[in-house]
Amino acid sequence: MLHIGVLQFTLEIPYAETLKDKRNVIKALKDRLRRSFNVSIAEIEDLDICTIATLGAVVAGSDTAHLNSTMDHLLNELREWRDGSLADHQLEIILPR
Repeated sequence: MLHIGVLQFTLEIPYAETLKDKRNVIKALKDRLRRSFNVSIAEIEDLDICTIATLGAVVAGSDTAHLNSTMDHLLNELREWRDGSLADHQLEIILPR
């Protein structure tokens, strides 16, 4: 059965003065997270605010323990991120009926 892990998170990027600064920082983060965790990731909100980014990350698999582990590691990576700080997050594992 297919299980889906969805993580929505908000980052504060205090030193970004322009949207270009923000895009560069977010692009580098997204590329690193895709490589490290094999997740699909996109910026979904706060597109016009220079210092805040809200993103969504999704991973699919057949094992909820693996999904939880992947999302926990991803959250740890975000908490240790040097270019900004994790302000908020919501995690949901979608199970089949």
